[in-house]
Amino acid sequence: MSKARIVGWSHGRFGKVEAPSTQALMGEVVGPAIAHAGIETSDVDGIFVGVMNNGFSKQDFQGALVGMAHDGLGQVPAVRMENACATGSAALYTAMDFIESGRGRIALVVGAEKMTAIPTVEVGDILLGASYREEEAEVEGGFAGIFGRIAQTYFQKFGDRSEELAMIAAKNHSNGMANPFAHMRKDFGFDFCNTVSDKNPYVAGPLRRTDCSLVSDGAAAIVLADEETAETLERAIAFRARQHANDVLAISRRDPTEFAGARTAWAKALEEAGLTLDDLDFVETHDCFTIAEMIEYEAMGLAKRGEGYKVVREGLTRKDGKLPVNPSGGLKSKGHPIGATGVSMHVMAAMQLMDEAGDMQIEGARIAGVFNMGGAAVANYVSILERVK
Repeated sequence: MSKARIVGWSHGRFGKVEAPSTQALMGEVVGPAIAHAGIETSDVDGIFVGVMNNGFSKQDFQGALVGMAHDGLGQVPAVRMENACATGSAALYTAMDFIESGRGRIALVVGAEKMTAIPTVEVGDILLGASYREEEAEVEGGFAGIFGRIAQTYFQKFGDRSEELAMIAAKNHSNGMANPFAHMRKDFGFDFCNTVSDKNPYVAGPLRRTDCSLVSDGAAAIVLADEETAETLERAIAFRARQHANDVLAISRRDPTEFAGARTAWAKALEEAGLTLDDLDFVETHDCFTIAEMIEYEAMGLAKRGEGYKVVREGLTRKDGKLPVNPSGGLKSKGHPIGATGVSMHVMAAMQLMDEAGDMQIEGARIAGVFNMGGAAVANYVSILERVK
């Protein structure tokens, strides 16, 4: 079986952008990704699109929109995937399955979301579609309210860690200053992130505005090829491992502070890769809220349960730390256009491994970890990436 390789990519600017639709957003990244891979449009055997939508736009059938946005792709088989905030990784893994099953040699993966064209209150309700509405639809604060409750429960068990959450926010905003694609390129600093104010109010429970990722528009694209084809191209990033583990959707049926599915995905990915965390040069992780990043430290094995704050205090995940986490600025600074996020995270990792990350670059980066999750740690994807060409 020939393994899939990342051979090219493109990343658009995240934020409140002028592009009026996902079709337009995807159109901005498809051509550059194909050019970056050094292939022709006619070489693409399949298109795999990640768009959550769920009401952001009345136009659906998103898989077919790539063929509308880019000449020459209208007759290429296309499919759209959705898996909440892990939609982009779902599209990427499905494209890899397509190649590794032998059904095609080159696949195009596109993730996109247009979120800012509707009122904020509607955005909150749409995002609740990534929760179990039968139990959680009335949570105050929308999806932020769900993570606010997770933070409250965590604090009740392990102590108030608001200062450490502010440190995570400050770290990621500082990193995001170097990311030309980021929605919010502003270094707020710890004091601002740690202080409740008119500009940084409580959003849900103990979570302040600076603890929450941004509502963003954006798109990113990846070109995959089989091993033989990748050998003929300029660059190739291999997956030392890729794992997808789920947990129960309803928070009432599990401990929401454990992120058990994330823990499983990380453990299986490291085992598959034959590596430990010490072998990783950096990680891009899913910081939809700062409390998520801190619990993810524990799920990946950087700290025991309830001790993620020690990782923050010791500076282990700073850009100059033992294991830099989110050198791109993460979702917190870069933005979180739902369908684009998983694709974006893999692009950010690939850029680092190819020494193409510019001011974001981690010197000597060879092996990367990527963690993308859908919902409150329901769909959990872990990739271990390594440059092979």
